Amino acid sequence: MGMHIISLKMLREFWEKHPEAEQVLKDWHSVLEKSTAKDFNELKNTFNSADYVPPYTVFDVGGNNYRVIVVVQYKFKKVYVREVMTHREYDNWNKLYRKGKV
Repeated sequence: MGMHIISLKMLREFWEKHPEAEQVLKDWHSVLEKSTAKDFNELKNTFNSADYVPPYTVFDVGGNNYRVIVVVQYKFKKVYVREVMTHREYDNWNKLYRKGKV
């Protein structure tokens, strides 16, 4: 049994604003949904561009164009989507994260 991703709605809302992201987000969702990773190291084997930014896992999708920020509970096989953003939006988020404001 793979991961349960919560929520597809957030991905859908993003691709409604950025239609070019739809297929890459659907592909990311499909691969992650089948993942049986037990920890970040195993997840990184499938998504080598993923980064762990405590407590978040950040996925670089669409050839560095988009970021999906999630919280993964490996024990429960749950992935909570927290943010979906463009690369530029991510740069701004990352600055706030480093200041402890996220």
